[in-house]
Amino acid sequence: MSVESLPVGGTVYGVVVNDRVSAARLGAALEEAPYKGAPKAPAMYIKPANTLVGDGAEVRLPPGAGSVEIGATVGIVIGTPAARLTPDTALAAVAGYVPVADLSLPHASYYRPAIREKCFDGACPVGSPVLPAAAVGDLAAVTLRIFVDDVAVGERSLAGLVRDVPQLLADVTEFMTLRVGDVLLVGVEYQAPQAAAGSRVCLEADRLGRLAFTLAAPVGEERR
Repeated sequence: MSVESLPVGGTVYGVVVNDRVSAARLGAALEEAPYKGAPKAPAMYIKPANTLVGDGAEVRLPPGAGSVEIGATVGIVIGTPAARLTPDTALAAVAGYVPVADLSLPHASYYRPAIREKCFDGACPVGSPVLPAAAVGDLAAVTLRIFVDDVAVGERSLAGLVRDVPQLLADVTEFMTLRVGDVLLVGVEYQAPQAAAGSRVCLEADRLGRLAFTLAAPVGEERR
């Protein structure tokens, strides 16, 4: 699937530490410098256009990379311009949801801007189609499952989000406007399951369907 045929057409934003599992895994590190505490507002990053690929894509890893973390998540697709929403009004701005695999190269520093690690080509496979929010219902009832070569390697429930969809949208749009077609990811787990080059990866999401892609070795490293 080409970028032009993807079900989304705006900017894709991610957030970190938006689930209780990640906060627990980080533990005391959340209290250390430079931040000395859990984020009081959404800590965000961008998955630029070069990262976006569709269902069935082949994702070629960058030079020197042997594996990636598979961040199973859901994208909130914005249907109307969204600024200064409240939790009570936020869902009116949602066009629907899509399953997303937020891929990252394993790295030690959680807080440093991880451009190379999170923004390599193909690092954001996006499912299709966008399912209306009313058809999906409360994301807290959704469980995401990751399979690598048909073997289950991870599972997460979105009931563990720190900020649910209405609260996340309210907090983000307090300081920035989300435009039609933008996608806000609800967050990925810290230390997500990994998959190596040559693997077939499938993400299954209750009510949202499945997203599949393959991982290819870096150019020139296929036969090493």
